[in-house]
Amino acid sequence: MRSMLFDLLVIISAAILFVPLFRRFKLGAILAYLFVGVLVGPHLTGLIQDAETILHFSEFGVVFLLFIIGLELAPERLWNLRHSIFGLGLLQVLVTGFCFYLIGLYAGLTSAMAYITGFGLALSSTAFAIQILEENHQLNTTHGQGSFSILMFQDLAVVPLLASLAFFTRDGGPEFSWITVFRIVTTITVLIFVGRYVIRHVLRFIADSHAQEVFTACSLLIVLGTALLMESVGVSMGAGAFLAGVLLANSEYRHELEINLLPFKGLLLGLFFVAVGMSLDINVLLDKPHWILAITLGFMAIKSGLIYGLGRLFRLPIVSSRNMAFTLPQGGEFAFVLFSIAVAQKLMDPEFASILSASVTISMALTPLVFSVNQRWIRSQSKTTKEPYESIKSDEPEVIIAGYGRFGQIVSRFLSAENVKHSVLEHSASQVEAARKFGSKVFYGDASRADILEAAGAAAAKIFVLAIDDPVKSVETARIVKEKFPNLEIIARVRNRQHALDLLSMGIENVHRETYLTSLEVAKEVMLSKGSPREVINKRLAKFRTHDEEIMRKQLEFRDDDKKFVSFTTQANEELRNILRADSKK
Repeated sequence: MRSMLFDLLVIISAAILFVPLFRRFKLGAILAYLFVGVLVGPHLTGLIQDAETILHFSEFGVVFLLFIIGLELAPERLWNLRHSIFGLGLLQVLVTGFCFYLIGLYAGLTSAMAYITGFGLALSSTAFAIQILEENHQLNTTHGQGSFSILMFQDLAVVPLLASLAFFTRDGGPEFSWITVFRIVTTITVLIFVGRYVIRHVLRFIADSHAQEVFTACSLLIVLGTALLMESVGVSMGAGAFLAGVLLANSEYRHELEINLLPFKGLLLGLFFVAVGMSLDINVLLDKPHWILAITLGFMAIKSGLIYGLGRLFRLPIVSSRNMAFTLPQGGEFAFVLFSIAVAQKLMDPEFASILSASVTISMALTPLVFSVNQRWIRSQSKTTKEPYESIKSDEPEVIIAGYGRFGQIVSRFLSAENVKHSVLEHSASQVEAARKFGSKVFYGDASRADILEAAGAAAAKIFVLAIDDPVKSVETARIVKEKFPNLEIIARVRNRQHALDLLSMGIENVHRETYLTSLEVAKEVMLSKGSPREVINKRLAKFRTHDEEIMRKQLEFRDDDKKFVSFTTQANEELRNILRADSKK
């Protein structure tokens, strides 16, 4: 335990030092983590010896990453990608794997070694590729979705690839039978049922308790429990976590789940990149640098060319196909597993496995550089398009409504009727549940948290409707929005005059008092019942409203002095009465 804590302390200290440094020189966080891994690993300084344990533990970073990606993909959107996943993804694995298999046979490898090498190198790194796309805000693009489809199929291909090793060995190979298929299908069916009909009620029960730490614990339980359950029946943990995310993509708790898990995802994914760097054997690299360099550059070049060709075959634009080729040239984390199993089953020479593992690690390290070269240099040379990639239609909202009470409901209903894209955030789980029953798309979340607002699309939205009942919470939310999202125009509903003054003092001019207009309408009806002409009443009400608004803004000058505030208000109201009386005598 003490040794593990020391290892984590070393990694954290090195990461704190080098990640900001690498970012400052625009080299990216991934390269920084890899450098930290090489630096503190067993093959250089030897500060940390047990790299394998850290690698296994850090694989949960990929699990969290895939769960969060699943949250962004509603089932209907995933269904729209089925042709890419089972078309483009399937062909990429088969064509690339078979091509490397033939090259291996030509190079003198045995059939088993050529097969394992070929299909091991055919797979790409989900962690590296998606992290790079996310950092560059390109996941929701043509090449981003194409890359994701390929990675998703590769993750699904893990089970059959492992099972296929049985053809090369008489013992120790994983057995594949209809019982295994039945277990997988049954588990997925149960998971779908629980995800759709049970988890939401559990989340609502926990949300009603307003215990944030318990909600975070429940988020972790969903991800880790699903991942381990799927692994127990032979499906990769990443695929299981992704499925759980997809099942909750339309949930009202989507944003809250995502925000709770982002810190864990970031830390574990960083740890994963460190562990990959630690696994790079410097001795093997120094002993046979020419072999490792030739294998690395060779398989990356061939893989990029094949991915580009498949992209064009599926009628993706030239630029998108090229971007996809520069995103997925690296080897994947699953290659380490496949090579180690092959060595254990005596299907591959340990020295050759070390060379391949070093090549995969170096390919991962080269990917950010290769991607950067494509984005900065080749893109600048392109004259065929105005944009570096084609954007897929975004679901980002134009308007965000905070609060789904009486006021927020009416605003939301009208915006829906006008086909204005908007997101609604509500902190009451019971209110969210009731709204969902009537088909309203309301998300559970605290709008006073900047991370929740960002997840709801505040960075790209244009208007923020502040409809929170509690004046204190309303002012707190307005302050966060003003500070973190200056792009948003705030339109606020306020409970009373004091609430309005609080927001006006913050520079929020577009405020609407909850009962103000209704009160004026009632006053108008009273005067009409007394026989006053409608035209006259309308003019006097307009004059009353104008002067009252002026008074409210002038009251800001005396908010800190109660005596002056009362004196000014009394005097201003008397002046207003005199103006209306003088107007009635004309």
